[in-house]
Amino acid sequence: MSTALDIKQSKLSNGMVVITDHMPSVETVSLGVWVNAGTRHEAAEINGISHLLEHMAFKGTERRTAQAIAEEIEAVGGLLNAYTSRDHTAYYAKILKEDTGLGIDILADILQHSSLDPDELAREQAVVVQEISQAIDTPDDIIFDHFQATAFPQQAVGRPVLGTAELVRSFSRKTVAGYMRDHYGSGTMILAAAGNLNHDSIVAEAERHFSGLAPARAGSEEPARYEGGDYREERDLEQVHVVLGFDGVAYEDPDYYAMSVLSGLLGGGMSSRLFQEVRERRGLAYSVYSFSQSLSDGGLFSIYAGTGADESAEVVPVICEEVRKVMKSVTAEEVRRSRAQIKAGILMGLESTNARCEQLARQLMVHGRIQSIEEVVARIEAVDEAAVVKVANRLFTTPPTFAAIGPLENVADYASIRESLLA
Repeated sequence: MSTALDIKQSKLSNGMVVITDHMPSVETVSLGVWVNAGTRHEAAEINGISHLLEHMAFKGTERRTAQAIAEEIEAVGGLLNAYTSRDHTAYYAKILKEDTGLGIDILADILQHSSLDPDELAREQAVVVQEISQAIDTPDDIIFDHFQATAFPQQAVGRPVLGTAELVRSFSRKTVAGYMRDHYGSGTMILAAAGNLNHDSIVAEAERHFSGLAPARAGSEEPARYEGGDYREERDLEQVHVVLGFDGVAYEDPDYYAMSVLSGLLGGGMSSRLFQEVRERRGLAYSVYSFSQSLSDGGLFSIYAGTGADESAEVVPVICEEVRKVMKSVTAEEVRRSRAQIKAGILMGLESTNARCEQLARQLMVHGRIQSIEEVVARIEAVDEAAVVKVANRLFTTPPTFAAIGPLENVADYASIRESLLA
């Protein structure tokens, strides 16, 4: 399969970037607007407002009701959705190629002319509070919020994407509108599209619908400062949910791909060390895995396990033992297998308009340019055993972050975990 991509990039008269990836063999187009506004751009007193605003964008504009937005996109068989992360918010659609103009029209409308009706706001605040309650009631979900807050205490990047029920209820229309005005601007938004499209037509439509968008007013984001620590919450559950993590690396860090390969061989699949040792050989957990996440200025390397109250006494020490082992040596076969998994994920993504659209926006936001597939694959292939051991020693000698929810009587204390990692 050829990895050559037909990518074009333009800038509108107001400075907004438009980037497209032409895929002539498909009949659809995925397009979206990525906004450089997420949890880490929020002050403590408005934590959760990015996510609430994402909800409110679909609740009516000056010329469309919430129902009309849903009916127009579904009348052509399209899909419209959004999500909020710690560093950005995305609004996206997937439609047939002949309806691309409608998709751009709707996205431009909800992002510039949202009515933010007070009655709709009150209803959506209630919906988000229910979403927060659901997360709290889902221990293998909420554990990651506590983990993040412990790794980055008293910082925007450590606060939950959803916010708290108390804060969400407190937001007025004026506050939401002010946040949108400050953060949603021509310099903070990227329009990306992938599929059977014409770049010049996309640019023309974008110019027509987004030309009135002014620059954002907001300043820079708060830097991430990893600290680490310990969080425990005793709950009457059938399982103990634990996350052990360490200071990670940023997207542009030279060790980024080595960290990805490390995560794959340590806990990225059924052949990984953690899966084989914790689940297959010892039967201590149904779910155990590792993952890495990066930001523009830092990151996290994390290991999750869900286990029984009795088994929890053994699970954490076993995980620590596997961490110590990977700091000493890895095999060429393990590295090759992990590299293959990462490459396959990237290449399989080339078959998806959704994946290619999101990749365009993410790379522009993170790197300020598009990396070729050949460049990315070459960097993955350059990772060898020495690079993996080196990054393991870099990450796993930082102060650990530990979070646990459930029956905790058998879970090792933080001091014991730190001592075990240094053994």
